[in-house]
Amino acid sequence: MIRFNRPFMTGKELSYIEQAHGNGHLSGDGPFTRTCHEWFREQTGARTALLTHSCTAALEMAALLLRLEPGDEVILPSFTFVSTASAFALRGAVPVFVDVRTDTLNIDENLIEGAITPRTKAICVVHYAGVACEMDAIMAIAARHGLRVVEDAAQGIMSTYRGRPLGTIGDLGAFSFHETKNIISGEGGALLCRDDEFGEQAEIIREKGTNRSRFFRGQVDKYTWVDVGSSYLPGEITAAFLAAQIEEAADITRRRLAIWDEYHAWALQHELAGHLRRPIVPAHCTHNAHMYYLLLPSLEARTRFIEALKEDGVQAVFHYIPLHSSPAGRTFGRTGSDMTVTDDIAERLVRMPLWIGVEEHLPTIFAAADKALAG
Repeated sequence: MIRFNRPFMTGKELSYIEQAHGNGHLSGDGPFTRTCHEWFREQTGARTALLTHSCTAALEMAALLLRLEPGDEVILPSFTFVSTASAFALRGAVPVFVDVRTDTLNIDENLIEGAITPRTKAICVVHYAGVACEMDAIMAIAARHGLRVVEDAAQGIMSTYRGRPLGTIGDLGAFSFHETKNIISGEGGALLCRDDEFGEQAEIIREKGTNRSRFFRGQVDKYTWVDVGSSYLPGEITAAFLAAQIEEAADITRRRLAIWDEYHAWALQHELAGHLRRPIVPAHCTHNAHMYYLLLPSLEARTRFIEALKEDGVQAVFHYIPLHSSPAGRTFGRTGSDMTVTDDIAERLVRMPLWIGVEEHLPTIFAAADKALAG
């Protein structure tokens, strides 16, 4: 079976983990964590970069930093992973779901203002497939209404919008290093703060509500509990694994883009024949080849396609069940627009295997897909 995903290792991960053990520091915020923090600040220009144990944790930190209270509202897409909404629902805020664009499958910026109410406090965008949302328009809307912007850039490492790294355009940005992402540490994430406003408070929240980071910088002579928080930092073994990955981030992205390009060239013939639609990447967006998806004509066509690939030893998967139609989404959230596009693409989208090493299997994948589409 050609698997949908296979985690990539650069070859340095185990050595770095051994070094972490040799350093005698396996809890959080050791030398490898600091190395990762510095890389993210240099790579993105964010004032503060903090590793977390997951992207979910980073989003929960964002919700705490925004001081959300029960009844506050956060506008976000429904076509996303559950963490995007649950992080805000945990604070008692109401996720307000807005439909997505037909081209990029990102939140439709033209529908956001219609969902704003006096209780709206923030907009949380999701950069689907590592392709940026229309951030200039979204930031303008936020400025007009006095709203904060959180970027769920779980899929967006090494991607840009008009030359600006994703995760640094809004007030706060969250990344994922789950094993299915481009840069991985098994589990893991990061929170970016665009400027100084949230930096120190983010450190406090991440360190269980204490000013421990200030203590280690010599800014206070002892540390204590100063605010709410939790244990959001990862262990040093996770950071050591991630440090090996980020050293090769540019090469990993280059290799994934080469695979994405092969998929895109192969799929053209089927798009022209009306069998499917390929991903669309606007010219002002630089993506990272996080995934290659196809939009089939119908749910039935997608089901047949996935089953046919499986019979030929290729694992392809569909993506999210829209949150607005989920039990928790109906309980904790509400819709802020018609959801026609979300409902439609959720039934037709299929993700193809994309991982470093899959390139040698592409002829087999293409042959199986050709056969499935012809059937």
